[in-house]
Amino acid sequence: MSNAALIAEDSVLSAGRTDSANAVGVELDHLTKTFGALRALDDFTMQICPGEMVVLLGPSGCGKTTALRVLAGLQGIDSGAIRLGERDVTDVPAARRDLAMVFQQYSLFPHLTALENVAFGLKIRHFSAGARKARAQSYLELVGLSDQMDKYPHQMSGGQQQRVALARALAVHPRVLLLDEPLSALDAKVRVQLREEIRRIQRQTGTTTLFVTHDQEEALPIADRIGVMNAGRLQQISAPETVYSQPANEFVATFIGLSNRLPGVSDGTSATVWGRRIPLSGYSALGDVDVLVRPESVGLVKTAGRESEATVVSSTFLGSQARVVVRTRSGIDVTAQIVPQLAAQMQPGDPVAFEFLPHAALAVARSV
Repeated sequence: MSNAALIAEDSVLSAGRTDSANAVGVELDHLTKTFGALRALDDFTMQICPGEMVVLLGPSGCGKTTALRVLAGLQGIDSGAIRLGERDVTDVPAARRDLAMVFQQYSLFPHLTALENVAFGLKIRHFSAGARKARAQSYLELVGLSDQMDKYPHQMSGGQQQRVALARALAVHPRVLLLDEPLSALDAKVRVQLREEIRRIQRQTGTTTLFVTHDQEEALPIADRIGVMNAGRLQQISAPETVYSQPANEFVATFIGLSNRLPGVSDGTSATVWGRRIPLSGYSALGDVDVLVRPESVGLVKTAGRESEATVVSSTFLGSQARVVVRTRSGIDVTAQIVPQLAAQMQPGDPVAFEFLPHAALAVARSV
């Protein structure tokens, strides 16, 4: 494609239309990677559809960054295959995989302006000076930094620097964009703003994207699908709503969000907890089980003392919600997430009774 055609293509992006012609699917097929005795990837298999944003989520050491690095070509694998579209890139060097990566640290060239940083990859690809400038300007505009083009990194905030890094990655039109905890170094307010910008830009460009984070508050709002990892294996990959409301197993249910662990009896489709039936989602254990119930599925009702099932331990105001912890007669603590107006009526020591909303829960083998 000529430089003139590429500039015209960039004008389409800056006009706010999605260009996904360059999007490609990704397949990580039965990957194994060990570091001594540690199995960082254990028969790891995952597909990403063209133009999709998948977020890999999991605790430190679960293998999510290793998965991203082997896709990037920065780390070899012991076995398995990596494909971009129909192309097997398992043994292809990183520089020839046509991917771009944004790291946690901004990694900008301190002696180059924002415009020059974004244009750097285009210079390596032998674009003309005019084409480099035009494309770099269009991508700085895309990330909302058209007024910062002539500033050096030390003259910009951390969030602005990360936007420049994102623009630089996108400017080379990668087939796949890799984001390695790109928001971790930013303060909370900037993280929220920038994650929304990343999602907007990803949708606008249609770039296939793999985003790695340990923070579920980052993952849930932006992902098309979330892949939850543990011990080198993919535990579940589904839409955010499905991962949260229909966790595939105990690890996913306890890692994503909060869950109460309540004693019950399961028939596989519903469980009985303290005389009340709760519907179950997905695979659930049978017989005597622990039922994992989300706090927003627990309702509390103030009662007279003899009708009470528990007493209030604490109440925490969270803005639009409040989190109330109560203790049952048997000594089990239960967390409910309710509206602040109701929580304000409950003080430590107050008697309450439960009600369970008809939200699906998960039954797992009872812990000993």
